[in-house]
Amino acid sequence: MSNDRVTVSRLSSVLLWLFVINLGIALGAGLYESRIVIHNWIDTSGDSPAWHPGAARDDDTGRRFWVAVTTIPLTLLTLANLFAGWRTPPGLRRWWLGSAATALVERALTLGYFVPTMIRLMQAENSQDAAAAAVLWSQLNNFRHLLVAAALLAALKTFSLLYAQRRQSVSTST
Repeated sequence: MSNDRVTVSRLSSVLLWLFVINLGIALGAGLYESRIVIHNWIDTSGDSPAWHPGAARDDDTGRRFWVAVTTIPLTLLTLANLFAGWRTPPGLRRWWLGSAATALVERALTLGYFVPTMIRLMQAENSQDAAAAAVLWSQLNNFRHLLVAAALLAALKTFSLLYAQRRQSVSTST
């Protein structure tokens, strides 16, 4: 039976590691996209914003990058970490589930709003309505970055507690 617990613990640790790595990549890439790439799609320098759907279609970051990095992997890792976190001791559970729940909210917003809105925007032509929708999408995207950052920080806190408990159990067993 203790062998099963070690296996579950190792599996949970691997899931947490993968979750942290993927959250870190998602945060860094999201910030890069917001600061560098999106300015090619949305021009806010004039009197009224302009949407450049051709530039967004040319970049197509959703299919070229995001689907392989977050849409599938982060969503699956979020669900797996909800399960793994639920099965951990109470001291870890709060942080682990907090991290996974925050990521789950971000995933729901992404799949429910951000992806469908960008698909519609990429099919739209430049108009005041499209430009306004693109500006709103970009502004709300900053909130999404905050959610990913909060999930990452809570996952890192989980790591610190997990390894502190391991260190403590090793020192008391020797």
